[in-house]
Amino acid sequence: MNTTKLDAWICQTEGIPRLTRDALQTLQLEKLNALLARASRRGGLYAGYPDRLSSLERLRELPFTTAGQLGAAPGKLLLTSQSQVSRVISGDTSGTTGPAKRVFYTEGDLSHTVSFFAAGISEMLQPGQRCLIAFPFSGPFGLGDLIAKAVERLGAVPIRAGFGQSWEALSQLVRDARPDAYIGFPVPLLTLARLYGADFPIRKALVSGDACPKGVMETLQTILGGPLYPHYGSRECGLGGAVTCPAHEGMHIRENHILPEIIDEHGNVLPEGRYGELVITTIGLEAMPLIRYRTGDFTRLLSPCPCGGVSRRIDMVSRRSGPVPMEDLDSALFPLDFLADYRAQRRGEALHLQCAVLEPGKGAILEAAASACCPGLTVRVETFPADRAQRPMYLGKRYCPG
Repeated sequence: MNTTKLDAWICQTEGIPRLTRDALQTLQLEKLNALLARASRRGGLYAGYPDRLSSLERLRELPFTTAGQLGAAPGKLLLTSQSQVSRVISGDTSGTTGPAKRVFYTEGDLSHTVSFFAAGISEMLQPGQRCLIAFPFSGPFGLGDLIAKAVERLGAVPIRAGFGQSWEALSQLVRDARPDAYIGFPVPLLTLARLYGADFPIRKALVSGDACPKGVMETLQTILGGPLYPHYGSRECGLGGAVTCPAHEGMHIRENHILPEIIDEHGNVLPEGRYGELVITTIGLEAMPLIRYRTGDFTRLLSPCPCGGVSRRIDMVSRRSGPVPMEDLDSALFPLDFLADYRAQRRGEALHLQCAVLEPGKGAILEAAASACCPGLTVRVETFPADRAQRPMYLGKRYCPG
């Protein structure tokens, strides 16, 4: 089995001839102390923090940074001048409350993101192949554009689909372009494949942007005829955070730029193998590095990878947002091959599902499957024929309001 390409990328980016755990930890401590020194000089939110630590273990002695702090006062976290900022991502994400978060990036931050994307995408994409990119294209430094740059860097061809088109428009693009691979949200890929029907050309997929629960992953793998390449990222970690290797057992972390911790509900750091909230310290970002940022995402650190790579891995990530476990619903409902898409909303003690289906008369089956994973709630299902003129029912992360 080939070692993860992410390790080779770390060596190339950092000028390390051979990646070992000791070499990586030495690099991490140097970058952490450089970050602390910058933050100490800047003041802002991290005023009063030490300007260096004697070991990586002492990082856990520092306070957490929260999404509320990031939303309320992003300027206090900016460590460069405004003139050095090339990109600002601002807005709410599904399931969040409070002030919208604004995250700043320098040209160097974005360059590292493109090269990280290229390393991760190269696990599945070969030169000359065509890749459908189903993320928003919002300008020269938008997510879709950065991914397209990474695809081009590999000698492959990006198909700029964007996000939010009708299923018919997207299906026509697939018919015309015949892409080999896909990069985008997991559930829209499943819906596209079911509505497209026979001769679906996409056989490989890097899925990101939202959780990909077990039922969705297994269904997609059956449709595509091979394993997926899940990716974890967020605006706070520089858009790219961790990606799957050929072993397909967890996602290797961009450890030259991100220090991960897993904590319990009391803020205690958990050992490898225990599930908890992911906390990140972004030692590789220039504009807005974060110290012990609580992501609100839940996962665990895994033992060394069968691929032989040095970089640590995280397991599949759970969002755990909203009053109903949307990931559990997705995992229970999407293996039903007549379901194209659905939207969920909780109203009191009732769960309402609007379901686009490929076959009529399936409401009772959907109701039973949803009831099994939402005990205590009365499930009400409305079905209607899936229409290719429709758009995805969620234009972002899947979330059940109520």
